[in-house]
Amino acid sequence: MDMFSALAEPTRRTILEMLASNGPLAATEIYDQFPVSPPAISQHLKVLREAKLVLMEKRAQQRLYQINPDAMGELEAWAKHMTQIWNERFDALDTVLEAEKKNIEKNDMEWGKFLTCSLDRSRVCTWL
Repeated sequence: MDMFSALAEPTRRTILEMLASNGPLAATEIYDQFPVSPPAISQHLKVLREAKLVLMEKRAQQRLYQINPDAMGELEAWAKHMTQIWNERFDALDTVLEAEKKNIEKNDMEWGKFLTCSLDRSRVCTWL
């Protein structure tokens, strides 16, 4: 499973947030934070491992989970790249809209030389 598919599930995102806030946690510490069964959380941890979002280390009887910093770096780089792309698109849109606004203002000024409109509710316009 790829990273984004793994992150699509809210429980898995919560697990990552827990690991980010608390550092490495034993599987039992993670299970205890959820109202679902340990096997259900174990399945979520397996998906996160397969997506390489978390690392697991066995210590005696415990399994310790921690965030994989390399995977987080990949996600961050992708997010920054997408932000850059969208900012460039928004800048281009701003340029087009600003030019259109100036064009409209110019046309309004030209029409204003020949057309006057009353400010009352009748909205009557007359040609000069």
